[in-house]
Amino acid sequence: MKSRTILIFIVSLIIGNNLIAQNSDECAQNLSIFAENAKVKNYVAAYEPWSLVRKECPDLNIAIYAYGERILKERLKKSQESEKIDRQKDLLQLYDDWANYFPTKKGRNDIGNILSAKAQTMIDFKIGSDIEIYSIFDDAFKKDLESFSNPKRLYSYFKTFYEIYKAGNGKISTEELFDKYEEVSEKFETEGVKISKNLDKILKKESGGEALTTRDLKLRKVYDSYSNAIAVSLKSLDAIMSKESSCDNLIVLYERNFDQNKGNLLWLKRASARMYAKNCSGSELFVQLVEAMYGIEPSADSAYYLGSLNDKKGKDEQAVAYWQESLDLETDPYKKAKILYKIALKFKEKGSKTTARNYARKALSFQPSLGKAYLMIANLYANSANNCGKSQFNKRAVYWLAANTARKAANVDASIKKAALKTAASYSGRAPTKTDIFTEGMEGKVIQFSCWINDKVKVPNL
Repeated sequence: MKSRTILIFIVSLIIGNNLIAQNSDECAQNLSIFAENAKVKNYVAAYEPWSLVRKECPDLNIAIYAYGERILKERLKKSQESEKIDRQKDLLQLYDDWANYFPTKKGRNDIGNILSAKAQTMIDFKIGSDIEIYSIFDDAFKKDLESFSNPKRLYSYFKTFYEIYKAGNGKISTEELFDKYEEVSEKFETEGVKISKNLDKILKKESGGEALTTRDLKLRKVYDSYSNAIAVSLKSLDAIMSKESSCDNLIVLYERNFDQNKGNLLWLKRASARMYAKNCSGSELFVQLVEAMYGIEPSADSAYYLGSLNDKKGKDEQAVAYWQESLDLETDPYKKAKILYKIALKFKEKGSKTTARNYARKALSFQPSLGKAYLMIANLYANSANNCGKSQFNKRAVYWLAANTARKAANVDASIKKAALKTAASYSGRAPTKTDIFTEGMEGKVIQFSCWINDKVKVPNL
């Protein structure tokens, strides 16, 4: 009897293993079928084999969820009214299953990406309330900030928070709104720096005369696209906050909370940055904020702001000293570039063209992808056209140099490419015409500018 029981157990085990193996083979086959169809956007043909894999082998491959998202979104778009609720639920369940079976991607936490995708889908398909959507976004932001990096979703996260604030249902204070804005803005800045670092590696190869690989070219397109998306999202973010963050509103808010936060370095930093960004640096409150921040711990930001305050008072030496201290205190090369660019702008405003260009070039040495630094230099050249060159032709030739420099901005920074190319075209339009070149016999010649520019440009061939 005992032997018979053992035999039955062994047979059952063999049959079970065979069934598992058979099931696994079927899942693998169906995975291949639905993936091939999904790749070419044939989601109708992909649905049935995908459904089988999802049901029988939910942990087989992340493609179940990556492609499944596309498949179910397409089904929802084409659904009848009577089908919508069930298909909405199915799509949202997909994200929950995704987070359960594949919470990581390439060894890194992916929960922030998955949850933010779920919340964005709810917005796109008008599923749930703002409070429900925000809750999922906020969960993603707090649980896994690293993978919550999609620009559109980051903007949606803040916009949803703003809509709740405006509705008054969530009892969100104005200060909480500003805090959320700063948090999201800082995340955008972090992502922007990541992209810049990756892009600068490629730009350094290119400027060094090294041929770019096919992979380099593909990555550059990705980085350019991502950089542009960040710029667009940030612009939209600032457009929302411009309604709330007038100088008058900021002063009232920060004055009310200054005493209780004058020892809070993070609060002081954010308040100072917001007021500086909104050109509220002429207020007494801004002075108090900066001095309090510098008193707690001299930092690159507080030193820079003190430089700006001294600059407003006409104390040039003190201003430059604080700006230099700001650079010395800063260790991050991309933040150094940001500071140097700000200093360059100040000297540009003062009419110190050579010094402004020097600081802009220093900024580019730390961040080659800082296109606005090239645009600034281009503008400095264009504004010097009447002061460089003895002949009218040579004076107008400065615009070629300005146009070339503006094109460099377009080449390194996708976020300002459109504006940079427009600027370049404008400068080119002011340069000598083909008729001028022919009449003066200047085709292909090199013009040296002996003014502060101290550079040269080659006259275009006809």
